[in-house]
Amino acid sequence: MAEGQKRVCVIGAGPSGLTALKNLREQGLADIVCYEQSDATGGNWVFRPGPGHSSVYETTHIISSRKYSQFDDFPMPDGYPDFPSHTQMLAYFRAYEAHFGLTRFIAFESRVDHVEPDGQGRYRLRVTRHGVTRDEVFDAVLVCSGHHWDPDIPDYPGRFDGEQLHSHAYKSAGTFAGKRVLVIGGGNSACDIAVETARVSAHTALSLRRGYYIIPKLMFGAPTDVIYAKLRRLPKRLRQFLVGAGIRIAMGKWSKYGLQKPDCRPMEMHPTLNSDILNALRHGTVHLRPGIEQLEGREVEFSDGHREAFDTLVWATGYRLSLPFFDPAFIDWRGATNIPLYLKMMRADCPGLYFIGLFQPLGSIWPLADCQARIAAKLIAGTLAPPADLEDRVKTEQRQRHWQFERTPRHALEVDFHEFRTELIDAAQGDRM
Repeated sequence: MAEGQKRVCVIGAGPSGLTALKNLREQGLADIVCYEQSDATGGNWVFRPGPGHSSVYETTHIISSRKYSQFDDFPMPDGYPDFPSHTQMLAYFRAYEAHFGLTRFIAFESRVDHVEPDGQGRYRLRVTRHGVTRDEVFDAVLVCSGHHWDPDIPDYPGRFDGEQLHSHAYKSAGTFAGKRVLVIGGGNSACDIAVETARVSAHTALSLRRGYYIIPKLMFGAPTDVIYAKLRRLPKRLRQFLVGAGIRIAMGKWSKYGLQKPDCRPMEMHPTLNSDILNALRHGTVHLRPGIEQLEGREVEFSDGHREAFDTLVWATGYRLSLPFFDPAFIDWRGATNIPLYLKMMRADCPGLYFIGLFQPLGSIWPLADCQARIAAKLIAGTLAPPADLEDRVKTEQRQRHWQFERTPRHALEVDFHEFRTELIDAAQGDRM
């Protein structure tokens, strides 16, 4: 079979899946199908008021700036703000899809149930489409299904008898009117939900078991990631010092907000970019609580011994890294603190299998996913040779991370936007392959 005739499958038609299709087409590959289990493109950016796959809520805006969130070859409209809404982002992704003519390659309402090597260098997929299941064989598979969909809810002693939900199921604040709400977690979703529910609830508290770097989305009049980009060529230690100094100048002391001081340096844990939660803490509309010790009826006991009654618990506690269409004996990274992938996309023992967008950057995913997809498309088309020492490169990448990120599942996929982008661009050009 000629290189240009290889049969390629893309799993998922979210932003990473769309850019995978675009890059495959640019490399002249024509026998392509993208399986999307829903009835629309856009992935998590398709807002649905009812329960479902989407994890955006009514008031979602991106946290990275427009400048560093747009695809390099498809700028966002000039009229977009620094931090577009989920509605604007979905319109942008749909425009990208139309501009590059990608819709005809997408099979909607098609769920991938299983993926396995066929023993002959190809991959067998079991796909259910419109209720009919059948097997398909592909030369290459690009997994673009993301990692923000399988909620992770920690287990605490006791039982809570009130309402509970994960942030993945949160859609709007209206249903929390007049209630006592406890939001658990210190990430972006937790802070957003605490601020939103505080506007209508009788009482909203935010439980943090540790110190977090909660940083304003704007610093010195510019988006925070734009400010950080100006420091990217400085030595790492100097960058950390300047970031820490900038946070102290912009915010003052952590204690002024009731926040614990983080127990690591800046850039060593995923930051939370949220200006509104800082205002809410200083205005007293969101009340800080320490970590949970146990649950009992409608009451929550915290680590300082304080007990308090709530109507609703919102678990904004992240996601498990789940890839359910792989046999666990083949791929199972649940709970892993280090993922064995070169450039966060290639296993050493699985040629033709690529993961696109399976990382968590200090910045936006989509421009980096575009770079990954370009590499995968070139490798599949034969215009880029794979490295002969791929296994050694996987081990090196696991040892030499961009920062000394915490060794937790939360940070297993963490990368620095600018350093990772440079690595991907070099690899796509053949400089590091």
